[in-house]
Amino acid sequence: MTPIFALENACYRYPDGRLGLAETTLEVRERESLVVLGANASGKSTLLGLLGGLIFPTGGRVSAFGAELTEAALEDGEFARSFRQRVAVLLQDTDAMLFNSTVYDEIAFGPLQLDLPGDEVRRRVEDMLDLLGLRAVADQPPHRLSGGEQRKVALGAILAVSPQVLLLDEPTSGLDPRFQRWFVELVIELRRAGKALVTATHDLHIADVIADRVVVLDEQHRIAAEGRPHDILTDLDLLLSVNLVHEHAHVHDGQLHIHPHTHLHEHEHAG
Repeated sequence: MTPIFALENACYRYPDGRLGLAETTLEVRERESLVVLGANASGKSTLLGLLGGLIFPTGGRVSAFGAELTEAALEDGEFARSFRQRVAVLLQDTDAMLFNSTVYDEIAFGPLQLDLPGDEVRRRVEDMLDLLGLRAVADQPPHRLSGGEQRKVALGAILAVSPQVLLLDEPTSGLDPRFQRWFVELVIELRRAGKALVTATHDLHIADVIADRVVVLDEQHRIAAEGRPHDILTDLDLLLSVNLVHEHAHVHDGQLHIHPHTHLHEHEHAG
């Protein structure tokens, strides 16, 4: 089966010379929920940018749906239209994604770009408002909403185009536990619907719940490990080496316990 994405020794350097991602070989499979773990500035956002066609490798190759993903390929034509409809990206900075005057218009924007009939656009917007609990703020400007509400609007905007693949960059960063629980439930529903997801995060406690497979990036912007969530999340030597936990973390009865002296919020992960 052809993977959705394939990176072959792909790397990226920013215009100022900074390394964003070292040579990386990786596949993303259909209907898979892949979690990319790494400390801040490890290359997670760069990897998602390459998968989403927001940036392009400075070395190696990135393919999507069996075709090379290049700037030229996304400039025009059937592949470009198909790719933008099938692949949606949730940026870490959702402010950069929200530009319409109301929540309703924000969610409607994507379906309108697909030239869908008006009735279908309205149906999709109504479905998103109900799914995400945004009906009460449908007529409000997105920039006046809370951080969690803005994240929901941005999610609604990308889900409304019915993508096959969602690329999610730090979707729970800085948000309260209630939103994090809601996000996990949403991902579970999306997986049941057959979507493929790639979630970049440094938040360990959601990985075991939403991931089929975990990839870990180290601070040299390379893949340090890849495997099943439980195997990755109980490997303390690995997590310490990539700066995801502090030395006060430990495993007890098959569970990873992370105490307040860490780079993360205090939590307990059930393995």
